[in-house]
Amino acid sequence: MTAVLAFLGSLAVLLPLGVPICFVLVCCGIVLMHVVGMTDFVIIAQNMVSGTNNFALMAIPFFMLAGEIMGAGGLSRRIVDFANVVVGRVRGGLGYAAILASMLFAGLSGSAVADAAALGGILIPLMVRNGYRADRATGVICAGSVIAPIIPPSIPMIVLATATGLSVSRCFMAGIAPGIILGVMLMCGWWYFVRKDGYEDTRTYSRAEAIKILKESLPALFMPVLIVGGIRLGVFTPTEAGAFATVYAAIISVFVYKEIDLKGLLDVCVAGTVSTGVTMIIVAAATGVGWLITIAQIPTMVVQILSPLVAHPLVLLLSINLFLFIMGMVMDLTPNILIFGPILIPLVKAAGIDPIVFAVIMVLNLTIGLITPPVGIVIYLGCGISGLDFKSCVKGILPFCLIEIATLFLFCFFPDIIRVPLNFITG
Repeated sequence: MTAVLAFLGSLAVLLPLGVPICFVLVCCGIVLMHVVGMTDFVIIAQNMVSGTNNFALMAIPFFMLAGEIMGAGGLSRRIVDFANVVVGRVRGGLGYAAILASMLFAGLSGSAVADAAALGGILIPLMVRNGYRADRATGVICAGSVIAPIIPPSIPMIVLATATGLSVSRCFMAGIAPGIILGVMLMCGWWYFVRKDGYEDTRTYSRAEAIKILKESLPALFMPVLIVGGIRLGVFTPTEAGAFATVYAAIISVFVYKEIDLKGLLDVCVAGTVSTGVTMIIVAAATGVGWLITIAQIPTMVVQILSPLVAHPLVLLLSINLFLFIMGMVMDLTPNILIFGPILIPLVKAAGIDPIVFAVIMVLNLTIGLITPPVGIVIYLGCGISGLDFKSCVKGILPFCLIEIATLFLFCFFPDIIRVPLNFITG
């Protein structure tokens, strides 16, 4: 119990100070070393290096680079145009288009931050110009970005599966139905706000315009189909799918859409390298402290604390979700997955909960943390794009956040919503 209190206590002290999360994790590891009576600091460095020496984790830089290329190469804009053609003629169509575009872009990027940045930069100014409230427009874009880590390819699913020994492919496939359901639930919420706010705008296209937009968007729309289909049919692994996505995005951006040249592609690669470096240093630090968490027997202690709930799977699941929601509000997605995934997966297995179903629930829960104060990254991104202050941005996001929390509870109470489509897709 001393180890648990020392670890959580060091987190509670360092996080409010604004210390970068990778250094927070290393410091927590040093505290744990002191608790278990170890003094060799080289162990942390060794485990940071060995923990990232993993073939499955190579998918992360590939998909992150692919996302950067798609944002600069015009793929995201074509997806927005296609979504407008599909739902733009409906009253309040730009909001529906934003959600549909989030669902489509999720199949390209796998990152909530990339989704919000790429689509928000296009849609938030467009929605404001068309008479939408800035906070409402920002809210629907930020909330829609939560879909990205659920629908494959999902970077958080790769991290969780790698950390816990689950199948990356099955975790990918498990996210398809929940991601679609989440998008439909957000659309239902938008239907209410369209009538509440009195939006009347519609966007119509002639037959020739619609056909032109469809033709231009087909290369972008084929990408998630090729990625998911290739993984499902065994053509390539998730890591190889990431490499394929990068090459495909580069070819489409440079030679088909011609929105970036080879020099621009080099600049995008530099930006992708920076983004990957930020993510992977967190992965390395969390992996190093994860080894010490195991040595300190914290997983065993957590199991002992929660063991009375093992006989009551639903109560256990709800308790875990409450804990994860709180942690998601104060700590970023990736370290939460790497720290608590290996602890919680054995526990839910002991309670008879399908670990793949739990993986989807855990990722969704922690991704919602990206749009909740005080440290939700996507909130600050929304503020930067829209020009709103933090309070106004949170006010716009909150109703959609509640819809996503309700959807999370739906998955907890009815796990077959995830399990049955997964079994159908995977055969």
